[in-house]
Amino acid sequence: MRCRMRGNGVSFLHSSEEARDINQSATMNSHSSETMSSLSRVLKTCVAACMLLAAAACNTYTSFPDPSLSKRDVELLALAPQGFARELDPARARIRMPNSTGEKTPGTIIVDNEARFLYFVEDPNTVLRYEISPGMESHQWRGTATIGRKVEWPSWTPGTEARRMAPGLPAMVPGGPNNPLGARGLYLHDERGRDTEYRIHGTNEPEMIGQPVSLGCIRMHNIDVIDLYTRVQIGSKVIVR
Repeated sequence: MRCRMRGNGVSFLHSSEEARDINQSATMNSHSSETMSSLSRVLKTCVAACMLLAAAACNTYTSFPDPSLSKRDVELLALAPQGFARELDPARARIRMPNSTGEKTPGTIIVDNEARFLYFVEDPNTVLRYEISPGMESHQWRGTATIGRKVEWPSWTPGTEARRMAPGLPAMVPGGPNNPLGARGLYLHDERGRDTEYRIHGTNEPEMIGQPVSLGCIRMHNIDVIDLYTRVQIGSKVIVR
């Protein structure tokens, strides 16, 4: 490449090979610009799709408010042990979501021991999901039952297994904030109407919800079991998986 003076400036004279190289470089820069532009459009499309999916998810998985509480509930809950704020772990939150349980009859309860969730069928397409504590692995069970009885702030009479594990248990623990059954008790009966001695109930150990710690009963947060109690009818089917 040579240079020459032009007026007050400098201009460059290129050989034919240099000119060809410059043209090729310009073409490559043009292609590169087009490629970047295409990538930008693809990225924008992906971002828009993700935003649409997020919006759809927000409309599909929704929280629902706490149930109405009686004066007695308010007083006793204030005295009950308090757990961790569930907002810290939204993946375990109480939500309304699409029904993937395979059960379509409204009012049916499905307990998933492995996932540690209880599902209440609100309608054929929607369930309410609650976090639970199932039984310890050695005490987990699977089968069907019905709701045979419903009690607010139930008393607790320790069963044979509980007495074997803790011989010092009292004959009966009256209902209240420190009762292991918590705010509500849903009593499970078999197909002949006999008490199975298993319950869906509240807790006085809210920090343990989500862990398999019971002797076969299904524990829930007190506010959740109060909500479920208002929705469940005597005779409702319960499926434990």
